[in-house]
Amino acid sequence: MKKASILFILLLTAVVFKGYSQTAATNDFFAGKWEVLVVGTPNGDSKLVTDLVRKDGKLTGELKDPTGQNPEVLPITSIVEEGNKITLYFTAQGTDVSLDLAKVDDTHLKGSVMSGMFDASAVRIKE
Repeated sequence: MKKASILFILLLTAVVFKGYSQTAATNDFFAGKWEVLVVGTPNGDSKLVTDLVRKDGKLTGELKDPTGQNPEVLPITSIVEEGNKITLYFTAQGTDVSLDLAKVDDTHLKGSVMSGMFDASAVRIKE
């Protein structure tokens, strides 16, 4: 009976340890490099590249012009994640801008800028 009790305690300890050692998996679908296309702006279609990185549990990043015509980096001031949707907030030419994107598939996002003022899409950049 003593051996059975010791075996039971060891088994229970192993199960508890295994349960506590697992960490909750975070959904990092949006983390990574994306090429964003905004269609129909007054200056024509605009391409931006971003590398979204999770720091301290939150996504952060900045937007860059891949053509080099506009070398100024646009810092993303805030990112809101809601399931399969993401909203990036940044300032461009003195205007606060929101970029709403929703998951289409594993490599594509579709949405709009400024609540539908301009259409936007994004493609994951393979590294």
